[in-house]
Amino acid sequence: MRVVSVGEVMIKLVRDADGRFTLGYAGDTFHTAVHLARSGVPVSFATALGDDRYSEAALAAAKAEGIDTDLILRVNDRALGICLADAGTEGGQNLEIWRETSPARQTFELPGWDRLAERMVTADLIYFSGVTLSLYSNVGLGRMLAALEFGRERGTRIAFDGNGRLASWRGDEQRTRAVFSEALKRCDLALPSFEDEARLWGDASPRATIERLTTFGVREIVVKNGAGPALVHIDNRTVEVPAPEGLAGADDRTASDAFNAAYIAARLRKESAEAAAVAGHRLAAETRRQPSAPTARAKSIGNIH
Repeated sequence: MRVVSVGEVMIKLVRDADGRFTLGYAGDTFHTAVHLARSGVPVSFATALGDDRYSEAALAAAKAEGIDTDLILRVNDRALGICLADAGTEGGQNLEIWRETSPARQTFELPGWDRLAERMVTADLIYFSGVTLSLYSNVGLGRMLAALEFGRERGTRIAFDGNGRLASWRGDEQRTRAVFSEALKRCDLALPSFEDEARLWGDASPRATIERLTTFGVREIVVKNGAGPALVHIDNRTVEVPAPEGLAGADDRTASDAFNAAYIAARLRKESAEAAAVAGHRLAAETRRQPSAPTARAKSIGNIH
């Protein structure tokens, strides 16, 4: 069962306690792609990279993880975006991100975007996030949404994590909600975090999130709720799935990316939604103990003083 994950790879600089910076690679859907590959799911990553040495290293890191890179386009004279965080706070609110000239913003406007879209819709599942959508112009959004719709008509499942970082949308809540609404209309599986949904939509509870998402026709919904239980809705039934004893839930963004990967992998193996949520909790907990797990191999590139 092949998955196509769509989004961006950024340079990740983590400032350690001694003031040194460790270099790796980040991106919410990239993290999820890494975890899917490590779980044995064939996964392709769809994005655009530049022609600088860090883009080459990011491509090598993806290949080393077993991610198929045939859907990665290249842009001349462009460099990757940058994500800066302090050690121990990755996934938190103090991230600083610079991505205005990121080549990923042009993914669906570059020569070859049509070939990329044609390959996307042959997958068993396409996965993307609210951050993915925030990258594109109206032209790019239109092309991606059309690809999702065409793929769904062919039997491809569409999975979406709202991951609503308003800073990525320049604080434009109205446009964010409008674009998300179009994505949700084409969505089979929603994997939102309640904190994001409450901030963007004003949902009063995880159950309110589920009620709202079902109005878009989404049939399978998993609402992550920090360290609390995940709320799973499928077949018109809603159940709480707490993390196993001794494990907390997906309470930061990197752990949430891991939760999504484990959930998708389990569902592709035909496990129940409840069992998939437990698998998500377990991988999220493991990722929190080792925050750099999705990009550990890329860290061998070295330290910047």
